[in-house]
Parts: sequence; structure tokens; C-alpha cells
Amino acid sequence: METKIYKGCPRLYEVPKMNNLKELLERTEKLYKDHTAFKFKTETLGVFNTRTYGEYIDDIKALGTALMSLGLKDKRIAVISENRYEWTLTYFATVNGTGVIVPLDRSLPEIEIINLIEASGAEAIFYSNKYSEIMDRVRNEKIGKIQFFVSMDAESSNDEVYSQKELIRIGKDLMKNGSRIFTDCEIDNEKMSIMLFTSGTTSKSKAVALSHKNICANIYDIASVFDVSEKDTLLSFLPLHHTYECTVGFLYPVFVGATITYCEGIRHIADNIREYQVSVMISVPVLFESLYKRVMETIEKKGMTKKVQTGLKISNFLRKIGIDIRRKIFKEIHESLGGKLRLFVAGAAAFDPKMEKGLNDLGIDTYQGYGLTETSPVIAAEHKTVVRYGSIGKVFPSLEAKIFEPNEDGIGELIVKGDTVMLEYVGNLEATNEVIQDGWFHTGDLGYFDKDGFLFITGRKKNVIVLKNGKNIYPEEIEAMINDIPGVKESFVFGRPEGDDKVDLKLATKVVYDTELMKTEFGLQEEKEIKDKIWKEIKEINKKMPTYKYIKELMVTQEEFIKTTTQKIKRFEELKKLGIEN
Repeated sequence: METKIYKGCPRLYEVPKMNNLKELLERTEKLYKDHTAFKFKTETLGVFNTRTYGEYIDDIKALGTALMSLGLKDKRIAVISENRYEWTLTYFATVNGTGVIVPLDRSLPEIEIINLIEASGAEAIFYSNKYSEIMDRVRNEKIGKIQFFVSMDAESSNDEVYSQKELIRIGKDLMKNGSRIFTDCEIDNEKMSIMLFTSGTTSKSKAVALSHKNICANIYDIASVFDVSEKDTLLSFLPLHHTYECTVGFLYPVFVGATITYCEGIRHIADNIREYQVSVMISVPVLFESLYKRVMETIEKKGMTKKVQTGLKISNFLRKIGIDIRRKIFKEIHESLGGKLRLFVAGAAAFDPKMEKGLNDLGIDTYQGYGLTETSPVIAAEHKTVVRYGSIGKVFPSLEAKIFEPNEDGIGELIVKGDTVMLEYVGNLEATNEVIQDGWFHTGDLGYFDKDGFLFITGRKKNVIVLKNGKNIYPEEIEAMINDIPGVKESFVFGRPEGDDKVDLKLATKVVYDTELMKTEFGLQEEKEIKDKIWKEIKEINKKMPTYKYIKELMVTQEEFIKTTTQKIKRFEELKKLGIEN
């Protein structure tokens, strides 16, 4: 059955189109040379070190020149570290003429990092002190093709390890003496310049090949629907190796001349927002939901609940007639967060619509987006004129999308076409042909469009539980309801084989509960009591659903699920722990 093709949403802002990231930096240097690119904390409270865009781009050019002088032209260069200035230097110094950048997941165990180094074919690697021991092993055991080990922290080079700082000094000297090997090199916009490993929530990770054209098309779309400028300060929290943080939280801010700061850790988020006077945050829903809960808890503790509820009624009524006084009514809340915070963009996981609305009502414009590594990454998002809670907005301007083989409810696999779609899975033609067919990229996500063109994602195709009677169950839908039970942190719904032939499935769930909340709110400490309470709530959920969706088994635990760096549950790993073949 032929389904409707949904064209991208209109652009709200006129922005220049770039062909590659070199052009992006040239524009930024021209417009924002003297503007603060990065801000870093010092030992003195309220005093910051800064780097202007002019200084930043000089460092990039110098490092790129040094790398090319080492013979790394057209080679693969890996990078692994915490989010920091040196990571971003490595990225631009590599992609803007030297070779292919290979960002590695900093949170993986040693054996997996080593496996990715080997699989990447990288010949150089940049790393921080945290990864020195792993790099010593790679070097001593001659793992992979690595010839150049570059420390982000060493002050000087030695026989085995180069210093990134010294390479920048060497590059500056080469440029002073007339070298233009990096600054004059031309970019092939359509060949692989970025190799990214997928997070592997449902299977082993694959190496995604992206080009300048892919990334720049996505930045162009982002900039034409979101209003972030050189006046904004962003707090970088998600790992930079993740394409969502890299494109939306790093490359896009550089394009618009905004200031980037780095979070010191999840416990320091609220403090960092205040200290850096952050105005924009791009992150995962769990972080924003946590901030919202903390704000609401503070309101309750201060006895301000009634006052805030009255304010919300007044504010929401006035917004309907075009008057927005949210920041004025909730001034105290905004000042507790530094007074500048105005925009949250959530992605990489589903956002609780109640919390998204709650943040919007308090005066922080909060939108949800959606994408994949293979699409550079953003496919669709809510924004200023496109908001529908529960949806992930509308398809981005440069893309087309449709639902492939929809069922009677209009739910099917989302497929997309456009310049942001990856080149291939590196060295895996079979997997590439499986997902790219007739120019359409098959996302593996199930969803539907409503009558106004808003996109709703219902779950992963590979996560669908198919019962013996042919009924399809989307676990994410049931998990959302279970996660609303007070005291439940998160849940995982799966099908457990039953019957003599083990062909049919019964629905089961594993729930992670909040020990502290169960104790303080409900006076429960024994796991059996906690399980009984949750089971009672699940029975109420069952009553609201058709019988084939009933949860028939419950397990509870305090142990967090195995997750990716963007907090998605690694379902295949959890099923393995339960002894279930996926």
C-alpha cells in the first residue's frame, strides 16, 4: 500500500547553507572572531578562563597542520576523553582536511574500547589521562593499526607519546614559516569524514560513515528552526562521541557563535547552570525530568505550591491570548537557575509529556526531537511553532518521510530520505542494503503521523512483542505507564516464552524502584512489601488495557538497567541476563 510522503516543515529562519565544516569555521571566524567560544572554571569562584573563536580556530589550524606534517593525511584518527576543549580541537583538525575522525564511547569497558580501536582501522588516537593505561596496553601489545598516540594532558612529547599541546606549538611554527598544507586543502563534501559507532541497544554496534554534506545539511536544518545565537551559553553534558551532542550541542553552537561550557557531572548540573549563566541546554529527557522534579520539590518544601498553581492558571490563560509573562510570574524559580535559562531541547529517548508541558508552563521553552546516528542525527523536532505533547514534532526541512507498511492503526516503520542519511555501514554492505532501499532509510522505529503531520514514535521495530495470536505489543507504551507509578524509576517490559512448546509469550516486567522514596513516602523497606505495592498498581494499569496486553509477571530490583550513554536500555543485554534469547 502506497502511503503519504510527508515533506519537511517550513524554515523559520534564513540561514546560509554550508557545503562543509571548513566553510562553517570560516564563517564563524569572520562573524564571531572576538566572541567567547569556550568558558572554563578556575579555582576562584566566579572567575573564568575563556577562549575566543579566533584563538580556537588558530589552534585548530595549527593542530591540523602538525597532523598533516606527520603524514596523517587521509588517515583515520580516533579520539576518546571526557567532554573538553581538546576533544573538539581534534575533531575539527581531523575532519577539515586531515582525515577521518573516529569518536569512541568513553564509557565502554576496556575490552570494548580496544575492540573498537581495532575495528576502526585508526592510525592515530587522541586521549586524556583517564585512558592512559588502556593506551599503554594498545601500544605494548601492538593492537590495531595505531602508530601515533597523542596525550591531551602531556606538556611535552616523548619517544612513545606525542603531546597535543606540543603539536599545536609545532603547527604554529610551521604556519609562521609559510606552511599552508592544512589551511589550503580542499574538502570532498561527499566522502566519509566521520566514522561513528552506533550504541547497539538491540544488536552489536555498526560503524556509520558520515560526510560533511550529511552533517552540514543537518546543521542547516537545526539553525533554520531553532533560535540560538552568539548571545547564548550552552552547557555540554552528553558525551561528545554521541552524534546528538556532537551535531546539536557542539557543531551547531559553533556555527551560530554561541559560548560552550562543560558540565562537571550530573551532581553539579544545577550549580553549573547558575555559575555559567547557561541559557540553552541540549540533553536527554531524564536530565530535564530530574531538574523539573527538583524544582517542584523545592516549591513544595517552601510552601509555594498553591502560589505556583495560581500563577500557572493565570499564565496559561494569558498565553492563549498572546501574552507571555511566564518568566515574570516565576521569576524566583528562574533566578534559582541563574536567571538566563530559556531553552531545553531533549532527544535520544522518549520525553514524559507531563514534564515537557510542566517546564514549558514555568517559562523554559522545552522541545523534543528525534533522530539516529545514521541520519546525522536529527530527523524531526518540535520547535517554536510546532508543539504537540507526546509527538516528536515535524520532519526537518530537508527531509521526506513516510510510514512503511502501516497496520490498521496506521502504525508502521518510519522511513526517511534526504541529504542527512549516512553513506553506509563501513565494510558491511549487507547491513547497508538492509536499511537503505530505493533511496529510503529504514529507521527501525515504529510510528505514525497524525492528521496535522506531527510524528509519533511508538517503539523500536525489533522491540515489538508478537503474540501467538498475531497481536503486536509495543513495550515502550506499557513502560511509560509503569514508569508513572510513584516510586518506580524505570521499567523493562518483555515477552517470556510459555507453554510446552515455548511458542507463545506472556508479558512480564522488571522494575527498578527508588529505595529512598519507597521508604520516605510509603514507609516501605522490605522488597516483598515494595513488590506488592507495585504489583497492585500494575493490576490497575491492566484494567485499562485489552487482556492480551496484561502484565502477568513482575520482578523488582534496585539495580539499574544496562544502558547506553544516552540512557537507553540495552534490551538485548537485559534479555540475556534473564536467560531469554532475543
